[in-house]
Amino acid sequence: MTTMKTFMTAVLLTAGANFIMAQQPILTGFHADPEVLYSTKTKKYYIYSTTDGTPGWGGHDFSVFSSKNLVDWKDEGKMLDVKGDQVKWATGNAWAPCIIEKKGKYFFYFSAHNPQSKRKEIGVAVSDSPTGPFVDSGAPIITDKDRPKEARGGQAIDVDVFKDPKSGKYYLYWGNGFMAGAELNDDMLSVKKETITLLTPKGGSLQTWAYREGTYVFWRKGKYYFLWSVDDTGSPNYHVCYGTAESPLGPIHIDENSYLVIRQKPEDGIYGTAHNSVLQIPGKDKWYIVYHRINKDFVNHEPGIHREVCIDRMTFDKQGRIIPVVPTLDGPAPLKKK
Repeated sequence: MTTMKTFMTAVLLTAGANFIMAQQPILTGFHADPEVLYSTKTKKYYIYSTTDGTPGWGGHDFSVFSSKNLVDWKDEGKMLDVKGDQVKWATGNAWAPCIIEKKGKYFFYFSAHNPQSKRKEIGVAVSDSPTGPFVDSGAPIITDKDRPKEARGGQAIDVDVFKDPKSGKYYLYWGNGFMAGAELNDDMLSVKKETITLLTPKGGSLQTWAYREGTYVFWRKGKYYFLWSVDDTGSPNYHVCYGTAESPLGPIHIDENSYLVIRQKPEDGIYGTAHNSVLQIPGKDKWYIVYHRINKDFVNHEPGIHREVCIDRMTFDKQGRIIPVVPTLDGPAPLKKK
Protein backbone atom coordinates (compact mmCIF):
# COMPACT_ATOMS: atom_id res chain seq x y z
CA MET A 1 0.00 0.00 0.00
CA THR A 2 2.81 2.36 0.89
CA THR A 3 4.53 1.52 -2.37
CA MET A 4 1.36 2.29 -4.39
CA LYS A 5 0.87 5.56 -2.50
CA THR A 6 4.45 6.60 -3.18
CA PHE A 7 4.02 5.70 -6.85
CA MET A 8 0.80 7.73 -7.17
CA THR A 9 2.38 10.72 -5.41
CA ALA A 10 5.27 10.61 -7.85
CA VAL A 11 2.83 10.48 -10.79
CA LEU A 12 0.87 13.47 -9.46
CA LEU A 13 4.01 15.46 -8.79
CA THR A 14 5.27 14.71 -12.28
CA ALA A 15 1.93 15.70 -13.81
CA GLY A 16 1.94 18.86 -11.71
CA ALA A 17 5.47 19.68 -12.79
CA ASN A 18 4.52 19.20 -16.43
CA PHE A 19 1.52 21.44 -15.98
CA ILE A 20 3.56 24.15 -14.29
CA MET A 21 6.22 23.99 -16.99
CA ALA A 22 3.73 24.26 -19.87
CA GLN A 23 4.45 27.48 -21.72
CA GLN A 24 2.36 27.37 -24.90
CA PRO A 25 1.19 29.91 -25.77
CA ILE A 26 4.14 31.90 -24.46
CA LEU A 27 2.27 35.23 -24.52
CA THR A 28 -0.96 36.00 -22.69
CA GLY A 29 -3.93 36.84 -24.85
CA PHE A 30 -4.39 36.82 -28.61
CA HIS A 31 -1.33 37.76 -30.65
CA ALA A 32 -0.12 36.86 -34.13
CA ASP A 33 2.71 37.27 -36.65
CA PRO A 34 5.45 37.21 -33.98
CA GLU A 35 8.82 38.83 -34.68
CA VAL A 36 11.68 37.87 -32.36
CA LEU A 37 14.79 39.98 -31.68
CA TYR A 38 17.89 39.63 -29.52
CA SER A 39 19.14 43.03 -28.37
CA THR A 40 22.90 43.45 -28.02
CA LYS A 41 22.19 46.52 -25.87
CA THR A 42 20.02 44.91 -23.20
CA LYS A 43 21.05 41.24 -23.65
CA LYS A 44 17.34 40.36 -23.69
CA TYR A 45 14.99 38.75 -26.20
CA TYR A 46 11.96 40.60 -27.53
CA ILE A 47 8.79 39.63 -29.36
CA TYR A 48 6.72 42.10 -31.38
CA SER A 49 3.27 41.00 -32.48
CA THR A 50 0.09 41.83 -34.31
CA THR A 51 -2.51 42.52 -31.63
CA ASP A 52 -5.26 40.01 -32.37
CA GLY A 53 -8.90 39.46 -31.45
CA THR A 54 -10.33 42.45 -33.35
CA PRO A 55 -12.93 41.76 -36.07
CA GLY A 56 -11.64 42.37 -39.60
CA TRP A 57 -8.03 42.35 -38.40
CA GLY A 58 -8.71 45.92 -37.31
CA GLY A 59 -6.08 46.24 -34.58
CA HIS A 60 -4.15 49.50 -34.63
CA ASP A 61 -1.27 49.08 -32.18
CA PHE A 62 1.77 46.87 -31.62
CA SER A 63 2.92 45.32 -28.35
CA VAL A 64 6.40 44.26 -27.26
CA PHE A 65 7.37 41.58 -24.75
CA SER A 66 10.78 40.89 -23.22
CA SER A 67 12.47 37.80 -21.78
CA LYS A 68 15.84 36.64 -20.53
CA ASN A 69 15.16 32.92 -20.96
CA LEU A 70 12.51 32.55 -23.73
CA VAL A 71 9.99 31.21 -21.20
CA ASP A 72 9.13 34.09 -18.85
CA TRP A 73 7.86 37.05 -20.89
CA LYS A 74 7.19 40.55 -19.57
CA ASP A 75 4.63 42.77 -21.26
CA GLU A 76 6.50 45.99 -22.05
CA GLY A 77 3.34 47.68 -23.33
CA LYS A 78 2.20 49.25 -26.58
CA MET A 79 5.21 50.50 -28.53
CA LEU A 80 3.53 51.92 -31.64
CA ASP A 81 -0.01 53.07 -32.46
CA VAL A 82 -0.81 53.56 -36.14
CA LYS A 83 -4.18 55.20 -35.50
CA GLY A 84 -3.40 58.68 -34.25
CA ASP A 85 -0.56 61.19 -34.09
CA GLN A 86 2.22 58.59 -33.86
CA VAL A 87 1.77 57.43 -37.49
CA LYS A 88 0.01 60.16 -39.46
CA TRP A 89 -0.14 58.40 -42.83
CA ALA A 90 -2.08 55.35 -41.58
CA THR A 91 -5.44 54.67 -39.95
CA GLY A 92 -5.25 51.09 -38.71
CA ASN A 93 -4.80 47.44 -39.72
CA ALA A 94 -1.48 47.24 -37.88
CA TRP A 95 -0.08 43.95 -39.10
CA ALA A 96 2.95 41.68 -39.14
CA PRO A 97 5.95 43.74 -37.97
CA CYS A 98 9.68 43.09 -38.10
CA ILE A 99 12.63 44.81 -36.45
CA ILE A 100 16.41 44.96 -36.69
CA GLU A 101 19.20 46.58 -34.67
CA LYS A 102 21.81 48.67 -36.48
CA LYS A 103 24.49 50.79 -34.81
CA GLY A 104 22.54 51.19 -31.58
CA LYS A 105 19.23 52.03 -33.25
CA TYR A 106 16.17 49.87 -33.81
CA PHE A 107 14.30 49.99 -37.11
CA PHE A 108 10.73 48.70 -36.82
CA TYR A 109 8.89 47.90 -40.06
CA PHE A 110 5.15 47.31 -40.19
CA SER A 111 2.18 47.25 -42.53
CA ALA A 112 -0.91 49.45 -42.11
CA HIS A 113 -3.79 50.89 -44.07
CA ASN A 114 -3.11 54.07 -46.02
CA PRO A 115 -6.42 55.92 -46.54
CA GLN A 116 -5.00 57.96 -49.44
CA SER A 117 -4.12 54.95 -51.58
CA LYS A 118 -6.78 52.78 -49.94
CA ARG A 119 -4.19 50.03 -49.79
CA LYS A 120 -2.00 48.33 -47.20
CA GLU A 121 1.51 49.77 -47.26
CA ILE A 122 4.69 49.43 -45.22
CA GLY A 123 6.10 51.97 -42.80
CA VAL A 124 9.16 52.26 -40.59
CA ALA A 125 9.68 53.73 -37.13
CA VAL A 126 12.98 54.24 -35.29
CA SER A 127 14.06 54.15 -31.65
CA ASP A 128 17.18 54.03 -29.50
CA SER A 129 15.55 51.32 -27.38
CA PRO A 130 13.93 48.00 -28.29
CA THR A 131 10.86 49.02 -26.26
CA GLY A 132 10.60 52.56 -27.62
CA PRO A 133 9.48 55.26 -27.87
CA PHE A 134 9.49 54.80 -31.65
CA VAL A 135 9.25 57.68 -34.10
CA ASP A 136 7.64 57.06 -37.48
CA SER A 137 9.51 58.21 -40.59
CA GLY A 138 6.44 60.10 -41.79
CA ALA A 139 5.65 58.15 -44.95
CA PRO A 140 5.49 54.56 -46.23
CA ILE A 141 8.81 52.96 -47.18
CA ILE A 142 6.96 50.58 -49.52
CA THR A 143 3.77 51.57 -51.33
CA ASP A 144 1.50 49.42 -53.42
CA LYS A 145 3.22 50.86 -56.51
CA ASP A 146 6.54 49.30 -55.47
CA ARG A 147 5.48 45.78 -56.39
CA PRO A 148 7.60 44.01 -59.02
CA LYS A 149 6.13 44.39 -62.50
CA GLU A 150 5.51 40.65 -62.80
CA ALA A 151 3.65 40.42 -59.46
CA ARG A 152 -0.09 39.83 -59.52
CA GLY A 153 -2.63 40.31 -56.74
CA GLY A 154 -1.94 40.70 -53.05
CA GLN A 155 -0.85 43.71 -51.05
CA ALA A 156 2.25 45.23 -49.49
CA ILE A 157 2.11 43.42 -46.14
CA ASP A 158 4.09 40.89 -44.08
CA VAL A 159 7.42 42.68 -44.09
CA ASP A 160 10.77 41.11 -43.14
CA VAL A 161 14.21 42.69 -42.71
CA PHE A 162 17.53 40.87 -43.01
CA LYS A 163 21.23 41.67 -42.68
CA ASP A 164 23.48 39.70 -45.03
CA PRO A 165 26.46 38.58 -42.90
CA LYS A 166 28.56 38.12 -46.02
CA SER A 167 28.20 41.62 -47.51
CA GLY A 168 26.93 43.63 -44.54
CA LYS A 169 24.03 44.88 -46.67
CA TYR A 170 20.43 45.03 -45.44
CA TYR A 171 17.37 43.78 -47.31
CA LEU A 172 13.61 44.17 -47.05
CA TYR A 173 11.03 41.55 -48.09
CA TRP A 174 7.25 41.81 -48.37
CA GLY A 175 4.18 40.53 -50.19
CA ASN A 176 0.91 38.63 -50.11
CA GLY A 177 0.35 36.36 -53.09
CA PHE A 178 3.82 37.35 -54.25
CA MET A 179 7.23 37.61 -52.57
CA ALA A 180 9.25 40.75 -53.27
CA GLY A 181 12.67 41.79 -52.02
CA ALA A 182 14.96 44.81 -52.31
CA GLU A 183 18.19 46.18 -50.87
CA LEU A 184 17.81 48.90 -48.26
CA ASN A 185 19.69 52.18 -48.46
CA ASP A 186 22.13 52.99 -45.68
CA ASP A 187 19.54 55.12 -43.88
CA MET A 188 17.28 52.03 -43.54
CA LEU A 189 14.36 54.34 -44.38
CA SER A 190 14.22 53.66 -48.12
CA VAL A 191 14.98 50.89 -50.59
CA LYS A 192 17.03 50.92 -53.76
CA LYS A 193 14.14 50.79 -56.21
CA GLU A 194 16.33 49.36 -58.96
CA THR A 195 16.93 46.25 -56.83
CA ILE A 196 13.25 45.34 -56.34
CA THR A 197 12.99 41.68 -57.32
CA LEU A 198 10.17 39.17 -57.65
CA LEU A 199 11.15 36.14 -55.56
CA THR A 200 7.93 34.11 -55.42
CA PRO A 201 8.80 30.40 -55.10
CA LYS A 202 7.37 28.47 -58.04
CA GLY A 203 4.98 25.55 -57.94
CA GLY A 204 3.51 23.68 -55.03
CA SER A 205 -0.04 23.42 -53.76
CA LEU A 206 -1.94 24.28 -50.59
CA GLN A 207 -0.86 20.91 -49.24
CA THR A 208 2.80 21.50 -50.06
CA TRP A 209 4.68 24.77 -50.62
CA ALA A 210 2.47 27.16 -52.64
CA TYR A 211 3.54 30.65 -51.51
CA ARG A 212 1.00 32.84 -49.73
CA GLU A 213 2.73 35.33 -47.40
CA GLY A 214 4.90 35.78 -44.31
CA THR A 215 8.43 35.72 -45.74
CA TYR A 216 11.27 35.26 -43.25
CA VAL A 217 14.95 35.10 -44.25
CA PHE A 218 18.00 33.92 -42.29
CA TRP A 219 21.52 32.72 -43.05
CA ARG A 220 23.24 29.58 -41.78
CA LYS A 221 26.53 27.99 -42.86
CA GLY A 222 26.68 29.63 -46.26
CA LYS A 223 23.00 29.20 -47.17
CA TYR A 224 20.19 31.73 -47.32
CA TYR A 225 16.98 30.20 -46.01
CA PHE A 226 13.66 31.64 -47.17
CA LEU A 227 10.61 30.65 -45.09
CA TRP A 228 7.00 31.48 -45.94
CA SER A 229 3.42 30.62 -45.01
CA VAL A 230 1.07 28.49 -47.11
CA ASP A 231 -2.77 28.73 -47.28
CA ASP A 232 -5.00 31.21 -45.41
CA THR A 233 -4.22 32.43 -41.90
CA GLY A 234 -7.62 31.18 -40.75
CA SER A 235 -7.07 27.66 -42.10
CA PRO A 236 -5.98 24.80 -39.83
CA ASN A 237 -3.70 23.88 -42.77
CA TYR A 238 -1.80 27.19 -42.53
CA HIS A 239 1.82 26.02 -42.39
CA VAL A 240 5.43 27.01 -43.06
CA CYS A 241 7.66 25.85 -45.91
CA TYR A 242 11.14 26.84 -47.04
CA GLY A 243 13.64 26.99 -49.85
CA THR A 244 17.28 28.05 -50.05
CA ALA A 245 19.29 30.44 -52.19
CA GLU A 246 22.86 31.50 -52.84
CA SER A 247 22.11 35.22 -52.54
CA PRO A 248 19.71 37.45 -50.55
CA LEU A 249 17.67 38.12 -53.70
CA GLY A 250 17.38 34.56 -54.91
CA PRO A 251 16.57 32.66 -56.95
CA ILE A 252 14.97 30.31 -54.43
CA HIS A 253 15.48 26.59 -54.86
CA ILE A 254 13.06 24.06 -53.37
CA ASP A 255 14.01 20.52 -52.46
CA GLU A 256 10.85 18.49 -53.08
CA ASN A 257 12.03 16.02 -50.44
CA SER A 258 12.63 18.71 -47.82
CA TYR A 259 10.38 21.76 -47.86
CA LEU A 260 8.22 21.52 -44.72
CA VAL A 261 9.13 23.51 -41.60
CA ILE A 262 6.04 23.16 -39.37
CA ARG A 263 2.36 22.29 -39.68
CA GLN A 264 -0.69 21.54 -37.52
CA LYS A 265 -0.99 18.64 -35.07
CA PRO A 266 -4.75 18.12 -34.66
CA GLU A 267 -4.42 15.25 -32.18
CA ASP A 268 -2.99 17.78 -29.71
CA GLY A 269 -5.44 20.55 -30.62
CA ILE A 270 -2.75 22.48 -32.50
CA TYR A 271 -3.89 24.20 -35.71
CA GLY A 272 -2.71 26.83 -38.18
CA THR A 273 0.98 26.84 -37.21
CA ALA A 274 2.54 29.52 -39.39
CA HIS A 275 3.66 33.14 -39.89
CA ASN A 276 6.94 32.75 -38.10
CA SER A 277 10.25 34.34 -37.27
CA VAL A 278 13.49 32.55 -36.40
CA LEU A 279 15.93 33.08 -33.55
CA GLN A 280 19.57 32.02 -33.38
CA ILE A 281 21.04 32.07 -29.89
CA PRO A 282 24.01 34.48 -30.17
CA GLY A 283 27.28 32.67 -30.81
CA LYS A 284 25.67 29.23 -31.02
CA ASP A 285 24.24 26.96 -33.68
CA LYS A 286 21.05 26.76 -31.62
CA TRP A 287 17.80 27.81 -33.28
CA TYR A 288 14.17 28.42 -32.41
CA ILE A 289 11.07 29.04 -34.49
CA VAL A 290 8.56 31.55 -33.10
CA TYR A 291 5.13 31.23 -34.72
CA HIS A 292 1.44 31.65 -34.17
CA ARG A 293 -1.29 29.03 -34.08
CA ILE A 294 -5.08 29.23 -33.99
CA ASN A 295 -6.60 29.04 -30.53
CA LYS A 296 -8.29 25.63 -30.53
CA ASP A 297 -11.56 27.04 -29.17
CA PHE A 298 -11.91 29.25 -32.26
CA VAL A 299 -10.99 26.82 -35.05
CA ASN A 300 -14.58 26.91 -36.33
CA HIS A 301 -15.39 30.50 -35.41
CA GLU A 302 -13.27 33.52 -36.39
CA PRO A 303 -10.02 31.50 -36.42
CA GLY A 304 -8.08 34.20 -38.31
CA ILE A 305 -8.31 36.70 -35.47
CA HIS A 306 -7.88 34.37 -32.49
CA ARG A 307 -4.24 33.40 -32.74
CA GLU A 308 -1.59 32.83 -30.10
CA VAL A 309 2.20 32.85 -30.05
CA CYS A 310 4.34 29.75 -29.51
CA ILE A 311 8.01 28.81 -29.68
CA ASP A 312 9.79 25.53 -30.41
CA ARG A 313 13.32 24.31 -31.19
CA MET A 314 14.35 24.12 -34.84
CA THR A 315 17.11 21.75 -35.94
CA PHE A 316 18.96 20.79 -39.12
CA ASP A 317 20.37 17.59 -40.55
CA LYS A 318 23.98 17.16 -41.70
CA GLN A 319 23.12 18.47 -45.18
CA GLY A 320 21.68 21.65 -43.72
CA ARG A 321 18.06 20.70 -44.37
CA ILE A 322 15.50 21.82 -41.80
CA ILE A 323 14.13 18.87 -39.85
CA PRO A 324 10.34 19.38 -39.70
CA VAL A 325 9.38 20.91 -36.38
CA VAL A 326 6.74 19.07 -34.33
CA PRO A 327 4.68 21.74 -32.54
CA THR A 328 4.49 21.16 -28.79
CA LEU A 329 2.10 21.94 -25.98
CA ASP A 330 4.87 22.65 -23.49
CA GLY A 331 7.43 24.62 -25.48
CA PRO A 332 11.19 24.57 -24.85
CA ALA A 333 13.03 24.52 -21.56
CA PRO A 334 14.20 27.93 -20.34
CA LEU A 335 17.63 29.07 -21.45
CA LYS A 336 20.29 28.60 -18.84
CA LYS A 337 21.87 31.67 -17.29
CA LYS A 338 25.36 32.43 -18.54
